[in-house]
This record gives sequence, C-alpha cells and structure tokens, in this order.
Amino acid sequence: MSLLPWQQQDWAHLHSYCVQQRIPQALLIKGPQGYGKLRLAQQFAKALLCAAPQTDGLACGHCHSCLLFAAATHPDFISVAPEEVGKGITIDAIRALITRLSLKPQFDKSRVVIVHPADAMNLRALNAFLKCLEEPTERTVILLVTDRPAKLPATIVSRCQKLAVSSADPVCVAAWLAQQQPELSAAEAALLLALAQNSPLQALAYARQDYLPQRNSCFKAWLAVARQQAHPVIVAEQWQALPEQQLLFWLSSWVMDVVRCHYLAEARQLFNPDLQATLQSLAVGLDLKKLYGLYDVLLASRQRLDTPINKQSLFEEILIYWSQLNRSK
Repeated sequence: MSLLPWQQQDWAHLHSYCVQQRIPQALLIKGPQGYGKLRLAQQFAKALLCAAPQTDGLACGHCHSCLLFAAATHPDFISVAPEEVGKGITIDAIRALITRLSLKPQFDKSRVVIVHPADAMNLRALNAFLKCLEEPTERTVILLVTDRPAKLPATIVSRCQKLAVSSADPVCVAAWLAQQQPELSAAEAALLLALAQNSPLQALAYARQDYLPQRNSCFKAWLAVARQQAHPVIVAEQWQALPEQQLLFWLSSWVMDVVRCHYLAEARQLFNPDLQATLQSLAVGLDLKKLYGLYDVLLASRQRLDTPINKQSLFEEILIYWSQLNRSK
C-alpha cells in the first residue's frame, strides 16, 4: 500500500504535523468519494506507529510495528467500521472502542483509531463517540474519514482539525489509469473520468466493470422510450436487475445534460460528453419546466430508495413521465 500519485500535497500537510510535533488528537479527513481518503488515513496511521519513519514521513515498512500493521495485528491500531457494507456503526462498536481506549497503548508510539465512514455512526453511537473527543486518552490519535461531513453533527466536527483532500489533476489521473488498465485507450480513460466526475478510484472501478456497455444499453432504452419505440413498463422490468443508485445517477445525468444542451453547452460541460449529439437532439422542443419537473422526480426517487418501495414501480413512474414529456414536443 502506497500513496496515490495525486496525494503528495495532502501527505505533505500530514507530514508537517509530525515535523512540528503538533499531531492533532482528532483529525477529520473529508472530500469526494473515490479520492483514496481511507488509504491516506491508513498511510498516516502506519507512519505514526512506525519505529523508524523515512525522511518524507512515510513508514519504513520493515520495522516490527510496520510488519504488525501489514498483518492487521498491531495492538495500537484500531479500525472502526460498519460490520456490513451499507450498514451503520452502532453504539456497541463505540462502547467497545471506549473500553479499548481506557487501556494504555502497548507501544511507545501513538495509538491510532480510524473511523470510516465517520458519517455511518448512528445517533446513539455519535453521542457515545463524543466522549472520546471530550476526554482524549493518552497518546491517542483519532482519524475520522468521510465523504459526507455535513452529516456529522457540529459537536463532533468542532472538536476536530480538518483536512479537505486536494482535487486530482486529470492528466496525473489519466496516466495512473493507463498504468492500472493498459488496455484502456486515452479516449476511454478520459470518458471514464468524466463519468466518474474526475474521481480516480471510481473511474478505475468503472474500468474493471462492464460499466460502459451497460450504461450505453440503458441509454438506448431511455432513448427508445423518448421516441415511443419502447414501452416504459417493459423497460422498467428489464432494468430490475440493475443497481438502483447507479441507474438513478445515469438518468439524472442524462436529464441534466439535456438541460445543458438546451443552453448550448459544450461537450466538456456535460456529464456524458460522448452523447452530446443525441442529447442535443432531445433538447430541441422540450418543455424546460417539465424537464426540471422530471429532475425533481429523480431527486425524490433517491430518497425513496431507502424505503420499502417496489423498485420496478419507481422506474415505471420515471419512464412514463419521460415518455409523456417527449410526446408533448
């Protein structure tokens, strides 16, 4: 595990804490999803625990502490995360953390706690966790990592120093993507980055999935509904097997791009630059007010995904609205 190419500036910031001997007791690392915030936090934790850090502040990787960290058995490193993906961090997990923090660190260096994602703590867990910040224990550094800092209460945020991760340079990311996935063309790498909103790790995940063919297939179906060549109910049924969040993102991005095309936006200003010509043709003659109405329906649908709703009915509603919107052109 090493630093990612675009993390040099953030690492310099973290290293400065060590150089100045002003390591924060609690640090909130925040920023967009897919920038490697957890990886950055883990590197910092490893360096704080290392017996002989390098001149650039990175861990040596060879000392006893580094070997324990690599084996996930270091007694002074604690990771707090949901038991299952998509679940919350419970009060029991925080109570277990508080119990461990009541004991002294076993090594002479710092003890490090990473909470990820920090916004996954439920209300009871947050209230219990506040005690960790109000009554810090000996030689303990707490790193909170989150994509959604606004979901954390002010009582937590105000007790942390903050590090907002730097945006990734597209040229640097494109070179890294090409190194990770040599089969990608420059055009494909640029498109994946655009679709991932310049999120490097998300773009890499897309490259390793059947993302582009699946997205293009859904777009063709969405286009067929607009042209009255496919029935909304049949398309919604075909979409049942797709991840709902991903599908809603695609639909929202297409609608917003149609709005931007209405105002003659350039390709670089679109979520889907490769679809500009088709989106531009869809924008001609559409009622802009009704188009914004569809976007409102999509935003509301994201909230409804967390409720026990029939997903097929949800997409039927969206596609019927889209079909009627185009019929009135």
